[in-house]
Amino acid sequence: MVKRILPYEGLLHEVVEHAGVLYIGGIVPEDTSQDMSGQANDVLGQLSRLLDTLGSDMANVLQVTIFMTDLSEKAAFNAAWKAHFAGAHLPARAAVGVADLGPDVKLEMTAIAARVGAA
Repeated sequence: MVKRILPYEGLLHEVVEHAGVLYIGGIVPEDTSQDMSGQANDVLGQLSRLLDTLGSDMANVLQVTIFMTDLSEKAAFNAAWKAHFAGAHLPARAAVGVADLGPDVKLEMTAIAARVGAA
């Protein structure tokens, strides 16, 4: 059974769950005045809080795709990443360079995670 969670302005659901797997749509920073490090911490913090409300956590993130407007800022992103993920629980990931994500938005992130205790 497919469960659609958190509808967003009639365009999408922030999360779709199927068979204990959470498919999380694009998360962008709430405060775009920050540098890459700040925006990365913002987005990763949003992901962590969202997972918590859905019965999961960062240790159960399976895959992440990061869209960045400037791949030269990847080191700043990686520093935030390491602060949010324990080494033994690193998900698969890809970073993709994009031309534009909106005014002052440096990154957007999607994720796939397992619900804790899901069979």
